[in-house]
Formats: sequence, C-alpha cells, structure tokens
Amino acid sequence: MLRMLCVTAHPDDEAGNFGGSLLLYHSRGVETHVICLTPGQAASHRGGARTDQELATLRRKEFAASCAILKVTGGEVLDYADAHLHRIDLYGAVADLTRRIRATRPQVILTFGAEGGVTGHSDHAMVGVFASLAFQWAGRSNRFPEQLQDGVGPHRAQKLYYSTLLLRLPDRQPISPPPATAVIEIGDFLEAKIAAFKAHASQTPLFPIFERAVRQRGQQELFHLAATSSPRTLEHETDLFAGVVDE
Repeated sequence: MLRMLCVTAHPDDEAGNFGGSLLLYHSRGVETHVICLTPGQAASHRGGARTDQELATLRRKEFAASCAILKVTGGEVLDYADAHLHRIDLYGAVADLTRRIRATRPQVILTFGAEGGVTGHSDHAMVGVFASLAFQWAGRSNRFPEQLQDGVGPHRAQKLYYSTLLLRLPDRQPISPPPATAVIEIGDFLEAKIAAFKAHASQTPLFPIFERAVRQRGQQELFHLAATSSPRTLEHETDLFAGVVDE
C-alpha cells in the first residue's frame, strides 16, 4: 500500500499548499494522511469566534470539512499553540511526529521548507524543521526507543518534499525558497482544491487573494526533493512516488 503524509502548521495549509496533490494521489489509490500541528487559534480572521478556544473549535471543524473534500484518509489536528512553534520544545514536537510516522508508515512525506513557505510564516518554517528531523529519526532505533513496542518499529520514509513556488509575495520579509525539482500536474483537481480552501469559512477574507493566486499559477503544485532513503542524484520529477518501493 502506498502512503503519503502531509505535515502542516494551520488548518487551511493542507488545501492551499498541498490540496491538489492530496487529491491526485488519492485518485491513484494512495492512502493520504495530514497532521496539522496547531488549530490556528491565533489567526487574524476570526469567523465570529469570541475567544481563541472558540476559534480553535471552529477551525478543527473546517479542517475536517476540507479533508473530506480532499478525500484524505486520516486527518489530525494537534494542540500546539498557533504562532508559537518557534518557542516550543523541539525534541517533544519531533517525538510526536516520529510516533505518527512510525504508526502511519508513509513512503512520501510533504511539508514546508525552512524559509516558511511563500508567506515566510515562522510556524511553517518550524513545522518543516520538526518534520525533517522526524523523517530522519523515525527510521533509527536509537531515537525515541520507548516508542518501539506493541508492534511499532522504526520506519524509513523514502522521500521528503518541501512545498515551493516560483513567486514571492510583495511587501513581505524576504524568503529564499528551495528550487522546484518536482512539477505535479493537478489538472481538474484545481477546482476541488479551491473548494477545500473555502471550507475554511472563518478565513473568508482570504478567499479572493487565494483564488486569484492559484488560478494565476495554473494547474500545478511544485515541490523540492529534500531527502531520500537511498543515495541518488537530483533529477526533474513529475511524480512524487517515482522510484518509491511499495511496502
């Protein structure tokens, strides 16, 4: 069974950055999973929520609705504090992700690069750091050995990708994005990707900006191959599962 794991920071990241690929690979029979580290309770757009807890509850529901549109096999929102991932315990966050990688056993992991995606958001950057370490450590028996019981063993995912774009946003702090090494044609899944983003109704003010940007980019999602389980030279890819061995 082929499996893909997407690790994000906020509800709506799964649609905005990865939605087309999640749908595409579901259509090819791949089991897809999303882990979102925060419920997005610090968002500027509140959707009528009066408190952070109300917003967190609302955004969890929106995340579930988005995952249903994206036909995600399993979606989970963790309880880390939005806008504070740069202040949390790194070892603990990596342990949480390592445990889930060992349980899910994906061959391919998608996340952000250390630049923080096109917005340069610090939460996106830290998610990329946590997921990159978890990608490496999940396969090692000397990392979090207390997890290795009840049938859970080390797991080496075969490929780690960072989402990337061939653009920058004006009036933002500068970013240095990873080069695009994989171009994924999402075709007709573009409309469902937009619909999944719009399932996050609390973020309605962002809809016109998001839709205009994704339609300008066309029917593609771009990724950077950051690490592989077997040594290889870099080459242009059109399939995130190219060279992956079914397990």
